[in-house]
Amino acid sequence: MATPIKPTSHTLLCFCCFLLLFTIPPPSVAAGDSSSPSQVISRFQQYLQINTAQPTPDYHLAAEFLISQADSISLPSRSIEFVHGKPLVLIHWPGSDPDLPSILLYSHTDVVPAEPHKWDHPPFSAHLDPSSGRIFARGSQDMKCVGMQYLEAVRRLKASGFRPRRSVYLAFSPDEEIGGHDGAEKFAYSDVFDALNVGIVLDEGLASPGDSYRPFYAERSPWWLVIKAVGAPGHGAKLYDNSAVENLLKSIESIRRFRASQFDLVKAGLRAEGEVISVNMAFLKAGTPSPTGFVMNLQPSEAEAGFDIRIPPTADPESLERRINEEWAPVSRNMTFQVMMLSLLAPMNGDRLIANKVRRREQ
Repeated sequence: MATPIKPTSHTLLCFCCFLLLFTIPPPSVAAGDSSSPSQVISRFQQYLQINTAQPTPDYHLAAEFLISQADSISLPSRSIEFVHGKPLVLIHWPGSDPDLPSILLYSHTDVVPAEPHKWDHPPFSAHLDPSSGRIFARGSQDMKCVGMQYLEAVRRLKASGFRPRRSVYLAFSPDEEIGGHDGAEKFAYSDVFDALNVGIVLDEGLASPGDSYRPFYAERSPWWLVIKAVGAPGHGAKLYDNSAVENLLKSIESIRRFRASQFDLVKAGLRAEGEVISVNMAFLKAGTPSPTGFVMNLQPSEAEAGFDIRIPPTADPESLERRINEEWAPVSRNMTFQVMMLSLLAPMNGDRLIANKVRRREQ
């Protein structure tokens, strides 16, 4: 069981805001109404069909679509480019008491790359399978679904005659998948953001396939670990002890066992996915390149691998550091390591800067 966390006023406000936005029953609608399920799904598909995959996202087409959605529900909007070619769309739903701290609903427009040949349906077709109700598209989870949920919640609330007491802002930023430095980060440090007087911000979460809703009170810290092994190079026909690749494989096996132990807790229902340390290999690099591929008769002198690690707030980061030092990248096996992004120490990405600015304002 995860260690209980005492609810704070910030946590309770988050949960109440979530309930307000997503659990108010929709007004009755006709089949052709803009709030009908078919229209909601159609708008979601249109957003998914805009290719905003890194490294060449079509930000402007996404911005045009979002502004058209704001126009359709009579909300003022604007496109702001803190960096040329990377628009951030800001939509405003005025509250009855605009002097109160506002609510910011944040999402990002870019998505990670997709390999079309590995998909059952083209990743930007937003194909709807009528038998299962599933939509196949890059960004359907991370995180165009959340951005459209915000818009559809506002659409339904407005149609029901509801007006918020606090002003509500919807922000759709670029470049989150590559750090958010030109989008959310510059937004967080801007006069535009300060003028919003944000009291609470809602960011990413996981989609709920059923009718129950899970509030998220914290997030796992990302560590990007690169481990490197070195050894004497040698002919491919020779056998050597402690070669670079051999030492790296020992580390990979140790990491695999740890990953399996964490995953077993999830499979057994003893932990939720966000309550364990996840470790996934991101890359593996070794060998000497040749014009046709790699030199096949040479054992390389260096080998390295990269891992995406996510640590829950209930885990002990010092224990993980010791494990990395002693088991995964020990000096005794001629290994070194580097933590590329340690959120406790490294500069924050754009999303976290926004959240931290709001927290500091509360304090």
